[in-house]
Amino acid sequence: MLKKLYDWTMEKASHHHAGRWLFVISFMESSFFPIPPHPLLGLMCLARPEKALRYGILCTIASVLGGLFGYAIGFFLYETVGQSVLSILGLSQSFPSAACYLREYGAEIILVKGATPIPFKLLTITAGFIHMDLFTFIWASILSRGFQFILVGFLFWKFGAPIKVFIEKYLGILSVLFVVLVVGGFILAAQLSGPGEGDKCSGVTSIEQLNDPI
Repeated sequence: MLKKLYDWTMEKASHHHAGRWLFVISFMESSFFPIPPHPLLGLMCLARPEKALRYGILCTIASVLGGLFGYAIGFFLYETVGQSVLSILGLSQSFPSAACYLREYGAEIILVKGATPIPFKLLTITAGFIHMDLFTFIWASILSRGFQFILVGFLFWKFGAPIKVFIEKYLGILSVLFVVLVVGGFILAAQLSGPGEGDKCSGVTSIEQLNDPI
């Protein structure tokens, strides 16, 4: 069953409209969609290794634009839209501490967290909510997302055939690892609201605390 799904996805990944789907999913994932674009990006790179770098750049551009949409949600529509999005994704409890971290560390958090499994949409909506400097948000997002997606494109462009053989051989194991990675990202995000020692932001559990004197 898994192999049939893989073959079907590979067929779609080589379709002439695949780039559009990659752009749409990458855009949505940065602001409200729970499924990351990495599986489609990887399969598209497998299907067309000569276009892998192009796909990585496309994915990065769409992700940053989607991040700006998430920023706008946090900036203009947090009460009416942002709260609902975070609640549906199970990220509401992580929001106050994420806001604290972004306010205290700015671009550093986006550079570090944006290149990890922690959902990027949590950072984009939060950045808009705290009115993070837009220019800083944009360049940090480009670097963090570009590191992920363009690196994937480069690796598939450089080692396309051997990587394809490896993935097809260990498809089941790799699928499980990917699911664990995605779920782990949401768990890591949830840990933002957990207690910590010597870290003032890890103990922030409400928006009201952001305005309290430390």
